[in-house]
Amino acid sequence: MQVLSVTPEIFPLIKTGGLADVTGALPIALAAKGMTMRTLIPGFPQVMDAFKKRKAVYQYPLLQGGKASVHAVKIAGLDLFVLDAPHLYDRPGGPYGNAAGADWPDNWRRFAALSQVGGDIAGGAISGYQPDLVHAHDWQSAMTLAYMRYGKAVGVPSLITVHNLAFQGQFGAGIFGELGLPAVAMALDGVEYYGGVGFLKAGLQAAWAITTVSPTYAQEIRSPEFGMGLDGLINMRSSDLYGIVNGIDTDIWNPETDKHLVSAYSAQTLKARLPNRAVVEDRFNLEHDDSPIVCVISRLTWQKGMDILAAVVDGVVATGARLAILGSGDAGLEGALLAAAARHRGRVGVVVGYDEGLSHIMQGGCDAIVIPSRFEPCGLTQLYGLRYGCVPVVARTGGLADTIIDANEAAISAGVATGFQFAPNNGGAMLHAIRRLVDAHASPAVWEQIQRQGMKADVSWDKSADKYVELYRLLLSKRVA
Repeated sequence: MQVLSVTPEIFPLIKTGGLADVTGALPIALAAKGMTMRTLIPGFPQVMDAFKKRKAVYQYPLLQGGKASVHAVKIAGLDLFVLDAPHLYDRPGGPYGNAAGADWPDNWRRFAALSQVGGDIAGGAISGYQPDLVHAHDWQSAMTLAYMRYGKAVGVPSLITVHNLAFQGQFGAGIFGELGLPAVAMALDGVEYYGGVGFLKAGLQAAWAITTVSPTYAQEIRSPEFGMGLDGLINMRSSDLYGIVNGIDTDIWNPETDKHLVSAYSAQTLKARLPNRAVVEDRFNLEHDDSPIVCVISRLTWQKGMDILAAVVDGVVATGARLAILGSGDAGLEGALLAAAARHRGRVGVVVGYDEGLSHIMQGGCDAIVIPSRFEPCGLTQLYGLRYGCVPVVARTGGLADTIIDANEAAISAGVATGFQFAPNNGGAMLHAIRRLVDAHASPAVWEQIQRQGMKADVSWDKSADKYVELYRLLLSKRVA
């Protein structure tokens, strides 16, 4: 089976969050199941710099304001189509905005172009290549399915994976005339959304199936609380809605071979984590003692519950735990957490920014990782935590609820506990979970049991890839029918 994936990000070439980890790992996992996935990505500078030999397999004299070409390349074991459109993608800053963090005003044009090319490839534009199915990711590629629906690829099965429903790609109605879609598409059952154009909404409307990155999140987004204005449409499509938990790349995230760690270890050699712990203490200016280090590796945003954490930092310190925080985001939250570090020198440390290597060291050296998200479609950091014996402390929502078994008395007695859960959007509940963590940490036998049980969890892509294969085959059977 030939599957075309369309995504704005893919690890290891371009990454701003968990989306890239998913789109980078899934093709490799599917290959082991006999599936071939090729991925269409924008030609951001980081991507274009990764390959030198260029031979276009398709050219556009004019694509959303300039010349463009599609290149077929293989990088890091990934089969890629790269859309080289310098007028859209060759610019400084991140993939979605400038160095100051402001979104590019033409993002609608940049990702309409990506989607248009996805639709063209699905329709057979590239000689010798015809995908059996198209898999789009998030709002940036969701319009691929609209271009398929109103173009040559109307009969090709498709699905869209929603990694975070909060980001929808909503734009004014004035852009519609430049999208190259027929007038009939600007309708309630097309791309129209509250009087404008909704990229994600269009994909949800056109997709043959919709997936989210956890079963719980699939149910949550059917409610007004989590549906972000799209719950009506999602409920209408509920028979086509599936929740499939993400996996992680267990070759990259492996404490026995991780080159970022100063000391490798396994579930049988947990004491070998101690040198990594010492690196964390030094990097975050924490006191060297036996109290548990609770880490945060996150965007510092409202969705991630970082304001809840900031409000109870003093209480966390009072439990006896230390805090090591790595992240960036809202300036007010950055300031609040830096102020907490100043109040509690040696007990709270903050590094503002993102550092992939440091995130590995933290998972390999900290005792626990706290994830207080208000909503979390899947989450990957808790899966890394399980793999590394860094015990997750998570809000009971979305994929966090699906992947962590709470260390209540019964679960500890049964030997199945892998972490601690607490009610979301509740600082008091989070503090109670951290107190339970501190108590468990004081009993080495209990703590190591929780660590080892988590490290036994299957967080690979194997089972999830099986579920995607099953869904792909179901969609293909509908095409035949």
